[in-house]
Amino acid sequence: MKILITGGCGFIGGALIRKLLTTTDHEILNLDKFGYASDHSSIDQTINQLKTNKYKLFKIDLNNKNKLEEIIQNFEPDLIMHLAAESHVDRSIESPEHFIESNILGTFNLLESCRKFFDSLSIEKKSKFIFHHISTDEVFGSLGEKGRFSESTPYDPRSPYSASKASSDHLVRSWYHTYGLPVIVTNCSNNFGPWQFPEKLIPLVTLKAIHSEKIPIYGDGSNVRDWLFVEDHVDALILSAMKGEIGETYCIGGFGERTNLEVVEKICDILDDLTPKSFKHKDLISFVKDRKGHDQRYSINSEKIQSELNWEPKHSFDDGLLKTVEWYLKNENIFNTMQNN
Repeated sequence: MKILITGGCGFIGGALIRKLLTTTDHEILNLDKFGYASDHSSIDQTINQLKTNKYKLFKIDLNNKNKLEEIIQNFEPDLIMHLAAESHVDRSIESPEHFIESNILGTFNLLESCRKFFDSLSIEKKSKFIFHHISTDEVFGSLGEKGRFSESTPYDPRSPYSASKASSDHLVRSWYHTYGLPVIVTNCSNNFGPWQFPEKLIPLVTLKAIHSEKIPIYGDGSNVRDWLFVEDHVDALILSAMKGEIGETYCIGGFGERTNLEVVEKICDILDDLTPKSFKHKDLISFVKDRKGHDQRYSINSEKIQSELNWEPKHSFDDGLLKTVEWYLKNENIFNTMQNN
């Protein structure tokens, strides 16, 4: 297959590309605008190890519609996996326009470019083409103490980020219903793992703790997230793209519900064991003013993808977190370089 991936230099996109390159013979084209959180070094390492010629990279913003159309027409993909997005909630609160431009307008341009390409295909090739849109559980809003998000949960986004992702989800589904573009949508919970940009909770806390700096936690730390190890997410994405039903949505969760405080304290415990100091890393925790519109709880019901596609996560939260913290300790220079780019 020819697979076009947008945002392949991001955290999840990079993990997806590494998995595809090491386990398949598919031809991969990565489109990435190289924003502040983009990093290609993990893919470089994989390419150097495999010495493969099955991978190409184009630096492009999805708002460059003419270039985008040209690339898609020339590459002739069988599958498009759309991960390109601005994803940091705090940044969306400070600069929402960037999220509108990237997540909504960028998705619109990609859909239109794909529609033109799809309309030009033969009936046989149309039957094999898929547009896979990768989204988030944050589009569903906030949960109370009980309940879980599912494919039928009404949308209720609470931040500029989640609203922009909700908009992109609606665009993708409308291109399916209106124009017949064959789409699959997946909504995932919070990802974590090696190579994540250090603005997100787990890498940020790990870096702060490694350097004995204050660890900030919003509010009282009671906000709950459902954590999904990135390698398990990548497996689910590939399975959804290859075996999912056109027009369907699959929710992907990691069965790893934890409060933010529990996550931070677990990282501190791991570092106490791996790099003991004269103090406990928990002593670095500092509670700060809560984020605006901070959703209280996320939780995903993954029964559909489990029963229909036979997927389940291979990593527990504790195992994935230990693997992640150990990676950051061994790759601190890469970690710091990513932060300073």
